[in-house]
Amino acid sequence: MILYSIASGSSGNCIYAGTEESGVLIDVGISMKRIVEGLARQSLSLENIRAILITHEHTDHISGLGPVLRRAPIPVYATADTIEAIWTKNNMKNISPELFHSIRPGEEMELARMLISPFSISHDAVDPVCYTIEYENRKLGIATDMGCYSDEIIQNLASCHSVLLEANHDINLLQVGHYPYSLKMRILGDKGHLSNDASARLIREILHPGLQHIILGHLSKENNFPELAYQTVSYELEQSETWSSIQARLLVAERYEPTECLTII
Repeated sequence: MILYSIASGSSGNCIYAGTEESGVLIDVGISMKRIVEGLARQSLSLENIRAILITHEHTDHISGLGPVLRRAPIPVYATADTIEAIWTKNNMKNISPELFHSIRPGEEMELARMLISPFSISHDAVDPVCYTIEYENRKLGIATDMGCYSDEIIQNLASCHSVLLEANHDINLLQVGHYPYSLKMRILGDKGHLSNDASARLIREILHPGLQHIILGHLSKENNFPELAYQTVSYELEQSETWSSIQARLLVAERYEPTECLTII
């Protein structure tokens, strides 16, 4: 099983999960050209994509959906309210509504021989979810765009072998930055985004001996830096005895380029 971030950040998100032959895309918030080029780096194409899983309707997660579906009729899965929002705000001209399938948090489904489990998150979208994906006793989790995390989120991620988690902003950079006060409060609120510090605390909650990879994703372009996110989380993890006893790698997802393709063994 592989986890491959084609792009992750406030400018756009698209992640591949599956095998070397087939899998799913989680979000398509970048151009179709970038998606196709990113897949090609791993000898994949849209023909290898069995489904598109949408987390929520914000532009940085769905902007490429219309172009992709007009090129390849791939089934799309999202909550019912998210699907309605997509059709309201995105250009779905010449796309069949039959490609869209509604899901519910907590209800598992099987796609491409993988077990997909959506779970609710706290974000300012109509009905946002994130996902865990299991294949041949290996499990990965994708969890971004969360203003806070709950026991349910911890439980969903606790047994993952690889995770991509949000580390959106540094609180100090956000507070002194140029954003208007209302936007700062939105980001810092329970329906906003996880800070580097909050991400580190969540990671400490899900550490276990089988964890192989942690990717910090969805970094803010204005209020974070890859090195800062890495150092903040790394410092917090070094205070944990569990972290020192396991072999997990900590990485930061690239914003505009694919990140190293990770194999879960």
